[in-house]
Amino acid sequence: MAETLEFPTGHVRLGSSAGQPITRRDGHLKVTGAAPYAADNRPDGLLHAVYAVSTVARGRVTELDVAAAEAHPGVVAVYTPANRPALMRDPDEKVHMFSWRMEALQDDTVRYAGQPIALVIAETFEAATEGARLLAPSYASEPARIGFDRGVSYEPEAVGVGAPPRLEKGDVAAGRAAAARTVEATYVTPHQYHNAMEPHAIVAEWDGDHLTIDVPNQAIDIARGDFASFFGIPAENVLLRSPFIGGGFGSKAILNGPQVLCILAARELQRPVKLVMRRDQMFGPVGHRGATRQHLSLSMDAEGRLTALEHHAESTTSSFDDFLEPAANASQNLYATPALLTRHTGIRVDTGTPGPVRAPGEASGSAALECAMDEAAEACGLDPLEFRLRNYAETDPATGRPFSSKALRQCYAEGAKRFGWAGRPLAPRQMRDDAGFLVGWGMGTAMFPCPMFQADARAVLRDDGTAVVSLSAVEMGQGALTSIAQIAADGLGLEADKVEFRAGSSDLPSGGIAGGSGHTATAGSAVFAAGSDAIRQLSEIATQDPASPLFGAGNAGVVGRGGRLHRADDESRSESYAAILSRAGRPHIEGNGTGARNQTDADEYAMFTHGAVFAEVKVDPDLYQIRVSRLVGAFAAGRIINPRLARSQLTGGMIWGLSFALHEEAFHDPRTGRPMNGDLAGYHVPVNADAPSVEALLIDEEDRHVNALGVKGVGEVGITGSVGAIANAIWHATGVRVRRFPIHIADILG
Repeated sequence: MAETLEFPTGHVRLGSSAGQPITRRDGHLKVTGAAPYAADNRPDGLLHAVYAVSTVARGRVTELDVAAAEAHPGVVAVYTPANRPALMRDPDEKVHMFSWRMEALQDDTVRYAGQPIALVIAETFEAATEGARLLAPSYASEPARIGFDRGVSYEPEAVGVGAPPRLEKGDVAAGRAAAARTVEATYVTPHQYHNAMEPHAIVAEWDGDHLTIDVPNQAIDIARGDFASFFGIPAENVLLRSPFIGGGFGSKAILNGPQVLCILAARELQRPVKLVMRRDQMFGPVGHRGATRQHLSLSMDAEGRLTALEHHAESTTSSFDDFLEPAANASQNLYATPALLTRHTGIRVDTGTPGPVRAPGEASGSAALECAMDEAAEACGLDPLEFRLRNYAETDPATGRPFSSKALRQCYAEGAKRFGWAGRPLAPRQMRDDAGFLVGWGMGTAMFPCPMFQADARAVLRDDGTAVVSLSAVEMGQGALTSIAQIAADGLGLEADKVEFRAGSSDLPSGGIAGGSGHTATAGSAVFAAGSDAIRQLSEIATQDPASPLFGAGNAGVVGRGGRLHRADDESRSESYAAILSRAGRPHIEGNGTGARNQTDADEYAMFTHGAVFAEVKVDPDLYQIRVSRLVGAFAAGRIINPRLARSQLTGGMIWGLSFALHEEAFHDPRTGRPMNGDLAGYHVPVNADAPSVEALLIDEEDRHVNALGVKGVGEVGITGSVGAIANAIWHATGVRVRRFPIHIADILG
C-alpha cells in the first residue's frame, strides 16, 4: 500500500510490487538480441574510426606516416596532434570530481603504452584499421617506470573521489605500547582492468550545433554537460542515449579521449562516426584498478581486543593524474579500536590513469584487512569469527556516529549457521575430503558505504489507468529497469505491468549516477516521489469533486492501491484513477519528484551495507591446485526491492571476489610498459566451473535514516568480504599465509 502523504518526510511504506522477485523486464530483449547497445546504431552515411596507440610507455612520437594512411582506399581523414581541430576545453583540465585528464591528441607526448596517438576515419572499419597500421609511428622513448620500486612516490591531496588521504583517531603509539601482541604484515594487489563484455563504443552525429551520441555511460547528465563543454555548445543541445550498457563497473562513468575525438571527427566531416574499442584497447585510456602495497599493524590486548589499528596503502597512479585507490579507508569503519591511523602514498607509474572499479578502495583494502584480521585471530588463539565479534563496532570507529542500521551480528550468525562454521578446527591442515584434498574454511566481513546522489523523475498518470515514468536511469546489467520500475509502481499505487518505464536518455529528467551502489536508492526515491506527487494531485481532484465517493475525504486522507483511490478511514469508498480523470476532463496528470538524502541524517549517522562471507577451498596436496568449492554470504542491505535481482548482484560480487583472489592481474612489461595480457585469454576471469556453489542470504534489516525508502546498495558489497575469506581458507587448508593477490600455486609452494 503506497501512502503518499508520508513521502519524503518519513519512512515510506511501499506497496505490493516492492519485495517481489519479479523477472527482469529487459531479459527477453537481451536474450533475443533486441536490446540496443551503442555500437548497434548505424545511421546513414556512417564512417568508422580507429585510433592508433603508442607502443612505448614514455617519451614522444617523432614521426607518423600520415601519407601512407591517407593513400589507403577508403580512408577519409587522419587526425594527429599536427592537425587536430581545436576543442573549447583543454583535455587536461579537471572541472569537477568526476573528470579525468585525458589524451585527445593535444601534443606528441607519450604518457603510457596504449595511449591514442592518432585517429583514422574511413568508409569501413577494415579500412580504418589498416590505415592506423600504416601510420608506423617512430618514437623518442624514455625508460618506462613500471612497478612500486621504479615509480615516483608522492603525498596525495586526496584519494578516490575527493576523500582525505589520512585519518587519525586516538593515540596509535600508546595503543601499540599497551598491547599484549602486535601483528604486522604487508599485502600486495595487482593492476586490474574492468573488462566489461561490451567494450567502450560511441556513435556521434551532428545536426548543425546539435549533437546526438550513442554511448554506454553511467552518469548521463554529467557526461552530457562535459561533452557540451568540449564543443562549446549548450548542454541541452546534446542528446546522449544509453538505454543498455553491457557492464560498466565504474569504467563507463568517466569520459575518455577517444570518445571526444570521435565526436570531433563527426563535426569536422559532417557525417556520423562510430568508434568501437578493441579488447586490448580496454587496457589503456578507460581506467583500471591501480596496484596497491598495503602495510597493516594490528595491536591487541590479552583478551584479543584491538588497542590500535594502522593501515598504510601505497597506490599506483599515472604520471599525469591523481586518482588513487583509497585502499586504507577500508579500515576506517569496521572494527572497534581506540586508536586508528589510515594513510596513503601515491606512486606515479607509466600507465593510464586508474579510476573507480567495482568497490573502489574497499575491494583491495578489505582483502588486506580481512587477511590481517585472520592473522591477528591466529596470534590470539581465537576462532576468526569470535575474534571479529570481540572487536565488533557498535558505533563508527572513524566518526563516533551511530550506524543508521547494522545487522552484521545477524549476518555472522546466519552465514555461519548455513555454512556449518561451528565444526571448523582452529589449526590449519586438519581437514580432507573423501578424495584426499586438503580442505580449508575461511571468512571475511563485508562492508560498503551507502552513497546517494540526486535524481529527478517524472510520472504521468493517464486516463486509461496506466502510467509512464521517466528519468535517465541506467541499465548496465544490474536490473535497474526492473527494480526502479517496481518502486515507481508502488509510488503510483499501480501494478508493475501498468507502468511504462522510460530511461537511458539525456532528454529525460536526470537519473543521477549509476555507481557507488547508490542507483536504486537515488533513482528509486525520485520515481517514488514523482508517483506520489501525481497521486496527491489526483487526490485533490477527487476529494473536491461532489460527484466522487471520495468527496470531503481531505482530512481523513486517501490511499492509492490497485489503480484506485480509497478513503483511508473507509476502504469501501473508492474510485478508479480512470474515472476520476475522465470526469475531470483530464487526459493525464503529471507528477514530479526528486531523490536526495536528508542532510540531517547524513550528518548524524554512519551508513553502510554489511555482510559476512564464508569460503571453503580444496587444495590438491600434490599439485597444489586451488578450487573454491563453496561460498556462502549473508548480507544486510536495508529494504530489498527485488530479492531475485539482489541475490544476482550479491553472488556476482562474490564471484568477482573469487576472481580477485585467484585469477585477475594485469602484467606490464617492465621494459616497455606494454600490457602483456591485454585480452580475455591472458587476463583471467572465472568461468562457471570455478564457482560451483555460490549462495547469498538476505538478512532482514530496517533503516529509517539511509533514505525514505530504506534502500541500501548491493552491487559492490559482495566483493569486499570474499577476497579475504578465500585467502584465509587457503591458509586453513595449507598452513601457508599468502600476502599477494592473486594467489598462485607457486605462492603456496614457497
